[in-house]
Amino acid sequence: MKTYSAKPSEVQKDWVLIDAEGVVLGRLAAVIAKHLRGKHKPMFTPHIDCGDNVIVINAEKVRITGNKKEQEVFYWHTGHPGGIKGRTQGQILEGKFPERVIENAVRRMMPKDSSLSRDQFKKMHVYKGAEHPHEAQKPVTMDVAGLNAKNKRVA
Repeated sequence: MKTYSAKPSEVQKDWVLIDAEGVVLGRLAAVIAKHLRGKHKPMFTPHIDCGDNVIVINAEKVRITGNKKEQEVFYWHTGHPGGIKGRTQGQILEGKFPERVIENAVRRMMPKDSSLSRDQFKKMHVYKGAEHPHEAQKPVTMDVAGLNAKNKRVA
């Protein structure tokens, strides 16, 4: 028996719409990364882009459990001496670009340092409101909160 290897012409890419309202960030990022890579499909091949296009709406309403909102700090360096800066996840969510919290979480769950990973990540579209410009693609709505009771925490 031979191992099946998918060809790029055989891959069917769908559009998936996910509402992030009230969904726990890490669990949401894991589901998104799985769909971007195509690991949910039986024809998954590691070196071929088998993943779907993912649209995430209501990014500012994602749920962060525990004290991570105040304690988890993301640092970066400006390039100047003494130029270390940092922001907490809560500050990023309340700031100008709350989509970056979801983007960073998903980026860190994708394989590192490959052009395939970068191409798969470009198929994710995150919006902070409920509106998105991809209605023409007829995305299939996916209920991430309904997959597991732990996905949507009540506080």
